[in-house]
Amino acid sequence: MSRQLPPAIFLMGPTTSGKTSAAVELAQRLPVELISVDSALVYRDMDIGTAKPDIATLTRAPHHLIDIIDPTEAYSAAAFRHDALRLMADITRRDKIPLLVGGTMLYFKALREGLSILPPADPTVRATLDAEIARHGIKYLHRQLALVDAETAARLAPNDAQRIQRAMEIFRITGQPMSVLFRQQARHELPYRIIPITLIPSDRAQLHARIATRFKAMLELGLVDELRALCKKYSLHPNLPSMRCVGYRQAWQFIEGGISEAQLLETGLAATRQLAKRQLTWLRSMPDNIELDCLAPDSAQTIFDKIEQSAIIRNKAQ
Repeated sequence: MSRQLPPAIFLMGPTTSGKTSAAVELAQRLPVELISVDSALVYRDMDIGTAKPDIATLTRAPHHLIDIIDPTEAYSAAAFRHDALRLMADITRRDKIPLLVGGTMLYFKALREGLSILPPADPTVRATLDAEIARHGIKYLHRQLALVDAETAARLAPNDAQRIQRAMEIFRITGQPMSVLFRQQARHELPYRIIPITLIPSDRAQLHARIATRFKAMLELGLVDELRALCKKYSLHPNLPSMRCVGYRQAWQFIEGGISEAQLLETGLAATRQLAKRQLTWLRSMPDNIELDCLAPDSAQTIFDKIEQSAIIRNKAQ
């Protein structure tokens, strides 16, 4: 039955795993259109800190869902799912294959499984949690979360204030762990035959070295100056989703004088490594993925070979 469905390729991996370059290479070999699955690339003018593909790359392989909102706006998993489903249908009608590439695992999960019905924010509960965080610190709340929802607490970094607070808020409103509510959600099967490919590093140290190289390059390219220019163009504040992106959050602290230049590098690297760790945790929890080593030579060829094993893909490429 599933082989009668149109194909869609999911190309997933942690930061610096080479997803974009592999996707661009695949676009030269297969009748695909690329859809970005990245919660930071949606923002206009945020180029350096998001490692946004340059003009030459986007000309060679255009991406949907890049540069679609201002940094003052918000973009949710629900909005992504709506946009991605529309684009996938359009691409399929053009007799091409959707290739979704990125590292925002929540977006991939929302697309494959649908969205759970979680309670809206409760100002009273939120104020109580704010007071607890101010009094005891976010790591205390993380420990409290572990007592009532160990699964969610294990997935979140101890300093991920936004998500820890939301998970605890959901528990106090509903009396149920967020992880349980996620599992109770109605599944919405996609009308596609998904080919899920994950780029996993065989050596975590080499991935960390790539992260260091990229973040240092971002600073040299002018990440801090880019943020200053953004602040002049838009009415920004540090609590906006765009400004909580890794790199921009640390650059904002530097501009405000909260950290030194050396600390900017140190905290930026640490935050990016934590991001990669969370992405890998998500990837390993996803079923049926085709795991490939992102550090292997010519990984694009390996990905192409795996995709070409599908008769449907082969037929469409002819």
